[in-house]
Amino acid sequence: MAQDAATAHEHETASAERSHRITLTTPISRQDVEDIRVGDVVFLDGHITTCRDVAHRRVIEYGRQLPVDIRDGAILHAGPIIRALDEDRFEVVSVGPTTSMRMEKFEEEFIARTGVRLIVGKGGMGPGTQAGCREHGALHCVFPAGNAVVAATQVERVEGAQWRDLGMPETLWTFRVRQFGPLIVSIDAQGNNLFEQQKVIYNERKAEALATLRQKVRYIR
Repeated sequence: MAQDAATAHEHETASAERSHRITLTTPISRQDVEDIRVGDVVFLDGHITTCRDVAHRRVIEYGRQLPVDIRDGAILHAGPIIRALDEDRFEVVSVGPTTSMRMEKFEEEFIARTGVRLIVGKGGMGPGTQAGCREHGALHCVFPAGNAVVAATQVERVEGAQWRDLGMPETLWTFRVRQFGPLIVSIDAQGNNLFEQQKVIYNERKAEALATLRQKVRYIR
């Protein structure tokens, strides 16, 4: 545990020292992401496609091919609110990220099958996604919650809408974006996981705080 905490502290210090703003433009190569580390802040130019639970299930459990090519591209775990202007023109009202952990059971295989390079959502992801990112050179990033309207302003236009039979939240909406972010890297291409590192640090600090309290308030066990 002490060694894990020390490693987590080293990652935290290194990340704080080197954290900087990075712009990625689709298509994104493995080389583009190999030096990016957890804690770095990324902005995206180019294309990103929303992709949630049902789309993941169609690909992994039913073996269907995505109607959008996301190899070396980006997906967004989100169910946006879209206003139809006419048959083929849309306006993005808000883009609130979906909790990424909902896709955890699919994500490792999804990365392998689709070749997606950048995954954006809310909150962290687990060991399967870590393994997928490490093996295939991908990133998972967090879009700060509570900024759905801000995200919508960073969408220049809607360039595609596939699998519309799934309904608005689950449709594969392809957006043209500019400086989409900030996106905080939570899993990097080496498989480092920011949320897991922070858990180690939190638990160490929690133990220290409880030990101090026990000295001051004797009946706490």
